[in-house]
Amino acid sequence: MKKQIAILGSTGSIGTQALQVIEEHSDLFEVYCLTANNRVELLAQQAHRFHPAAVVIANEARYDELCQLLADEPDIKVYAGAKALDDIVEAGPIDMVLAAMVGFAGLSPTVHAIRAHKKICLANKETLVVAGELICQLAMENHVPILPVDSEHSAIFQSLVGEGDNAVEKILLTCSGGPFRLMDPAQLDKVTAADALRHPTWDMGAKITIDSASLMNKGFEVIEAKWLFGVPAERIQVLIHPQSIVHSAVQFCDGSVKAQLGVPDMRLPIQYAFSYPDRLPLSADRLNLFAHPLEFFEPDLQKFRCLALAFEAIARGGNMPCILNAANEVVNEAFRHDRCSFPQMADIIEQTMQKATFDASPSLDTYFRTDAEARAIAASML
Repeated sequence: MKKQIAILGSTGSIGTQALQVIEEHSDLFEVYCLTANNRVELLAQQAHRFHPAAVVIANEARYDELCQLLADEPDIKVYAGAKALDDIVEAGPIDMVLAAMVGFAGLSPTVHAIRAHKKICLANKETLVVAGELICQLAMENHVPILPVDSEHSAIFQSLVGEGDNAVEKILLTCSGGPFRLMDPAQLDKVTAADALRHPTWDMGAKITIDSASLMNKGFEVIEAKWLFGVPAERIQVLIHPQSIVHSAVQFCDGSVKAQLGVPDMRLPIQYAFSYPDRLPLSADRLNLFAHPLEFFEPDLQKFRCLALAFEAIARGGNMPCILNAANEVVNEAFRHDRCSFPQMADIIEQTMQKATFDASPSLDTYFRTDAEARAIAASML
């Protein structure tokens, strides 16, 4: 029987590429549900093409518009709102949920999917950044696997396959360094969102592309790796790797290093999460090592302060990563709309971390309160 997949965030970069994977392996996978936040037209186009059982538009104001666009598809059920997202992932036929929503909004439906015993293919890194301990505990209690979709975490996961209980000495987490890697601080003060959105190697959504430029994305990935693989942050090393060929690596107790390499193509980790433990054919470019030098550099934590702030949030623990994420979502959007400069993003995040209420042992409700408080603090400084 075909595996039934719910895609949270089907109109984004990960969601659209996941649909390509499903289409290429339509004998194995089928779309049960598609969701989007605002992009009604694209969501309707996807529904016409893949004929899911249901679609959900998070923005309730666009429900009627979506219903009109799908009036000729009476078998597709149309829902709207945050509660509908939580409810749909619990549907009985669903085998796996691709969590590809952007930001804090992905937390609640992921929690509901885990409680409904659905396999999680995790592309929404903020879920583990904000509530990693809670999510991992829920997954263990409900015997739910979490398969990483981020290229770096998929690479680490692939490097660990077959290693059993062999001790991990270090995780080597790579990143391209973004478009501003070679700029000095004075130049960074003048960069624009348009400059930041020109990522040198990956084609991603706007929010994550800005996070990649500031290296906040890499800080988030350190937090995510800590929870996914049970390795403390001090044993996770970030390497700037401009070619984006070595997607990440694992160093074991005997000094051996295993890495996963490939061309930058997100369909590979998406497909591997869907098909694990099997590997399926993928119609993609193949890596030519003769054409690529492999370079590695240490990140400059003074120039890219967002990465340093992420390590600080990890060290403090509790709800501090939630505060970090909330402030970052606010300043990321502000930078994209020319309401703050590139260096000001780190300034506002740092001040929000100092001002927001710290809780060393947060509950799920605490995370929601913390998110609201931190957003308000960060917004007040714009």
